[in-house]
Amino acid sequence: MISLRASSFTPSGFSNRRYSVPKPQFSSLPIIQNAQQSESNSFSSQTPLYISSTKNFALVPKTQKLLTECKVYEADRSQPLEINIELPDQQATFEAAQKFKIGLYFATWWALNVVFNIYNKKVLNAFPYPWLTSTLSLAAGSLMMLISWATRIAEAPKTDMDFWKSLFPVAVAHTIGHVAATVSMSKVAVSFTHIIKSGEPAFSVLVSRFLLGEAFPLPVYLSLIPIIGGCALSAVTELNFNMTGFMGAMISNLAFVFRNIFSKKGMKGKSVSGMNYYACLSMLSLLILTPFAIAVEGPKMWMAGWDKALSQIGPHFVWWVVAQSVFYHLYNQVSYMSLDQISPLTFSVGNTMKRISVIVSSIIIFHTPVQPINALGAAIAILGTFLYSQSKQ
Repeated sequence: MISLRASSFTPSGFSNRRYSVPKPQFSSLPIIQNAQQSESNSFSSQTPLYISSTKNFALVPKTQKLLTECKVYEADRSQPLEINIELPDQQATFEAAQKFKIGLYFATWWALNVVFNIYNKKVLNAFPYPWLTSTLSLAAGSLMMLISWATRIAEAPKTDMDFWKSLFPVAVAHTIGHVAATVSMSKVAVSFTHIIKSGEPAFSVLVSRFLLGEAFPLPVYLSLIPIIGGCALSAVTELNFNMTGFMGAMISNLAFVFRNIFSKKGMKGKSVSGMNYYACLSMLSLLILTPFAIAVEGPKMWMAGWDKALSQIGPHFVWWVVAQSVFYHLYNQVSYMSLDQISPLTFSVGNTMKRISVIVSSIIIFHTPVQPINALGAAIAILGTFLYSQSKQ
């Protein structure tokens, strides 16, 4: 076997040489010269190369063209080198990771929402001031994000005046929806509020159809029948029905529909992450809500209610207030972050399942009395919400 060095030739080509000798005889390997040497095409490896095939390495008459075929392989390999690299199948791994990520988002979102609703209801039972409770929720989230930006835990968004102008109507609708939902939960059971709030798709279709002129396929309209019918059945059979609580949930539905519409129109072309978007939304909503909370309830009522709650509950009441404020921001932040990772259809299905988890957990924890006909109405409404999310795609 004849040893060659990779540096002695390049793959650019070999020059054919003709030999004329009286008789064949074996000699050392002819010098292989390159027609043109180029550093870009030369072998960079200094590993010795061995000839594995010497086919056509023979002396031929002058009338015949010499065709030289040379196969080489690395010194540390016993077979010719074949460029056939098979990459591992990463598609299955990627899909599994995506499913795990979506499942983690949903589990975190539902868990945070359930915890918020439990502590929020505990606070409102002992401290029936929904305007201040709503303000504290927004204030806690705003403070958390300001600290995150200041300490570089999260990257601060790059915003301009146009961004805040487009965010303002979104913040107004968000503020109204947040306060209305809190007022509702201060008057009725958490389960009843969320049953009524499951009717939000009906408001979305009606507003989009009659105010924006947007048309929907027939299955979307048909899905509104179980939504409206289920909510109506639950409202009629609710044992602790309260008109203020019912209207608060309805106003919250309408406000959040407008929030979504304004958000879609105003945020086109804006490169802000879901987490930072909700942080900015919370801060602007806090500025809008604070003067109204002071005007409606006021510090005197808050101080009297605070002292009464502390005397009845004890120091645990302070923890309840902190928990409901922090968990409110966290569950909303996770929901906005999930929108960056999952499709709107998946998000809608997850939101429907979230309502089920909140309703069931609140009934168990607060021992809410539920009649069979009331539970049937809730199931019909939630089923209609699921059908709506499927038919809209």
